[in-house]
Amino acid sequence: MMQDFRAAGGRVAVLVPAAGRGTRLGGMRKQFRLLGNRPLLEQTLWAFEHHPAVDGLVVAVPAERVVGIAETLRQSGLKKLWHVVAGGATRQDSVAAALRSLPDDVAIVLVHDAVRPFILPEQITAVLEAVRQVGAAALAIPETDTVRRSDDGYLAETVPRQQLYRMQTPQGFRRDWLEAAYAEASEPPATDDVELVRRLGYPVARVAGSVFNFKITTAEDWELATMLWPQWEARRRSCCTL
Repeated sequence: MMQDFRAAGGRVAVLVPAAGRGTRLGGMRKQFRLLGNRPLLEQTLWAFEHHPAVDGLVVAVPAERVVGIAETLRQSGLKKLWHVVAGGATRQDSVAAALRSLPDDVAIVLVHDAVRPFILPEQITAVLEAVRQVGAAALAIPETDTVRRSDDGYLAETVPRQQLYRMQTPQGFRRDWLEAAYAEASEPPATDDVELVRRLGYPVARVAGSVFNFKITTAEDWELATMLWPQWEARRRSCCTL
């Protein structure tokens, strides 16, 4: 089935939902804050711009900023940027809007958080290879801390962690699977695309993620990101031309 799917020669697109308000960090929306010499959103997009298997990028941003952000991203030198579209009230709405904008010849879709700039090219490759073999795949890392429930401010029972994984992005899918999942999506909104695809019974392969591929959510995350970025940028410059 997957062999027939790839025989069509379809392209690879990356959808990046970036319309969130980022209330936990506070202040300016985090995806537009400067990390190094570029806004965080741009730093994330460049990881996919440089990957040879990626054909195009679609970004979903706040509706009132579509024109300005599209101009800024194109001026930044991103050659694989296909569209900047208006996102929605939820992540799911934003991904759906980006998905609707894809050209017909896209066969594989990756979805990646705008605020995960520390993504390695080999991780992108691993997800793509797993999608070609299975149909859907996502990065995940095993939970290593003790996990307990909490009720009314007090710690309760321990949750066994042996089969617990923390989800990351990119998450990749056959386009027809992801479109089918979004066509059947219902309330409440899913927190990631793996959940939507699994609701239809499709298998999703687990691909080894990395603790460095963290989502910048809190002030502590931002502080860590700014400390790590100079070393990360040096590493990226060693293999790519920015």
